[in-house]
Amino acid sequence: MSDLGRTALADADLADLKQAKSRLECPSLTARISDLVGKPLEAGFKLLPSDVSDRIGEIVRAALLKALDAAVLTLGKRDAKASSDLLHKILVAGSGVAGGAVGLASLPVELPISTALMLRSIGDIARSEGHDLSRLDVRLACLEVLALGGRRGSDDAADSGYWIVRAALARAVSEAAAFIAERGLAEEGAPPLARLVALIAARFSTVVTEEVAAKAVPVVGAVAGGAVNLLFMHHFQEMARGHFVVKRLEKKYGIDAVRAAYERLPA
Repeated sequence: MSDLGRTALADADLADLKQAKSRLECPSLTARISDLVGKPLEAGFKLLPSDVSDRIGEIVRAALLKALDAAVLTLGKRDAKASSDLLHKILVAGSGVAGGAVGLASLPVELPISTALMLRSIGDIARSEGHDLSRLDVRLACLEVLALGGRRGSDDAADSGYWIVRAALARAVSEAAAFIAERGLAEEGAPPLARLVALIAARFSTVVTEEVAAKAVPVVGAVAGGAVNLLFMHHFQEMARGHFVVKRLEKKYGIDAVRAAYERLPA
């Protein structure tokens, strides 16, 4: 019997897991953006102010928890159904066109909006996979998605793979969940929340900086700015779909069984 045959997952669930792995282990967003703009992102980085990464990090850290709450509230209480991926792509592309036309000055406004749209789409996908958005662990899992896909071409895959990222976040997620369950989100600057937000923001900010650099490339312009946002949303929708399929299967089989089956699947 093959290795795959020894897993406890049913055939249909194993097929879902295979698709999830293909999403979660996809080429980096950096490579996709470089293909879109037709040149390496180094050209765009040279045109950015030296402090842009710090500015992006500050905006992301301030936006994350507020954006998640707003995203969940606007989704309402509907039962699980197919997610509205196309609608969210259209909305974020529109914000990208507007931001591309104005330039870097739009970042403090456009980035929180695009982050909120991203989290709304991630929450929509979570719900479509049968997860209850009223649960704290599901909301924190939505935030986890923003830490996925932060791999850059220079990274060692062993430091940026799906399970490695989840392991790196696990303790911070657990501590933040315990804190929120006891005290709520009233103290957003409290150490457990600050630690989780900092970990996620560090990875997400890396990808956002690359997105901004792509828009700074000469001749990219407003229309291509919308295309970059569209690619950005598509990437994280793929990460969300893969992540919440894995989480759905974990509820059925347990984390160890799902991880073992995932690792046996071909890359």
